[in-house]
Parts: sequence; C-alpha cells; structure tokens
Amino acid sequence: MATSAVALDIHADLQNEDETGYVWTYLDRALRPELIVPGAVVIAGSGLGRCPARVVDVVDGPGGPLVHLDLVEGSVAEFERSRQA
Repeated sequence: MATSAVALDIHADLQNEDETGYVWTYLDRALRPELIVPGAVVIAGSGLGRCPARVVDVVDGPGGPLVHLDLVEGSVAEFERSRQA
C-alpha cells in the first residue's frame, strides 16, 4: 500500500522529540481529534513519512494542547489492515 493512500490521523514531524523523549505535536494538527486519546494507536507523520504511534498523553502547552507520541514498530500497511478488520 502506498504511503499516500494511508489515512493520516495526526500531522507530526516524526523526528521532533522533546525532553520527554517522545515525538510531540499539537492536538489541533489531528484530522479527527476524538481519536487522540492516551493509549490509542494512530497513524502519525506527514507527506515525508508515516508510522503507527501510540498516544502517550495530551498535556497543556503554551500554544495549546500537546500530544506526545511513542512510535510503534511495524508497517503502516499492517496497522491499516488490522484497523479495518
């Protein structure tokens, strides 16, 4: 499955880690914010790359709610198949 065909749940720079060691992005970058809850596995990334990520937490930040993501091993295509099952 091509990367562009996979639904993106939240836009994130997958190399942008903060002091927690997790990738972070703003909640308002989510296409469906209701999916972004602690423990959920979502597709995160951008046009440059995407991967499954577990939502660690959503915390107050200076520019709005911040989402911390823990990147999950495995392919996006495998995750998409399991999500559709």
